[in-house]
Amino acid sequence: MSDITTGAATTTVEPHSDFEDFAQQIADHVGSFLLALRAISQGEAGGSAIPLLLLETSQILLAGGRLGVHSDFTPADEYEPDPGPDPDLDALRLRLAVLLESVDAYSEVFDPYVDPPEIVSSLLSDDLTSIATALAHGLQHYRAGRVSEALWWWQFSYVSSWGNEASGVLRALQSVVAHDRLDAEFESEQDQVAAADELLTP
Repeated sequence: MSDITTGAATTTVEPHSDFEDFAQQIADHVGSFLLALRAISQGEAGGSAIPLLLLETSQILLAGGRLGVHSDFTPADEYEPDPGPDPDLDALRLRLAVLLESVDAYSEVFDPYVDPPEIVSSLLSDDLTSIATALAHGLQHYRAGRVSEALWWWQFSYVSSWGNEASGVLRALQSVVAHDRLDAEFESEQDQVAAADELLTP
């Protein structure tokens, strides 16, 4: 089984709310991201790991954006019910670290509105695992029937943690893809110029 699969939790049936369809859509995004991240970390993407991580991160940020613009969700209970233990994702993190070895470390501006800007260093493998942990926590609530708790958690953690982490990951992955495409084209042009010069040299 996946190391992202959540454990069994006590099911709580909440009355139908207007948010159920919205919650189902977010849960689908979350489940898709977690499954894709596991598959990519296990090498199933081959040489397409970086582009696929870029795609999956973009899609989960779309879900986060929808959560971010929504009015604040209010959980049904005053205190968060125990969803059970969070999944152990250390093996996932280690696999990602090996997979992303040459591009794992990156730097970014932590808050673009702080002057002077603060440059922070991070690891893609750590950030992706942290995102997965936050998303899986909310999914545990959702699968246990606590829809309002799941929505509250996903929204709160998007604003407080995984939204910022995913934005940094997205910028880093997009930079890797851009360098791969543009640097290769630049080198190709240089090779063509060098070949032309060689032909034109008497």
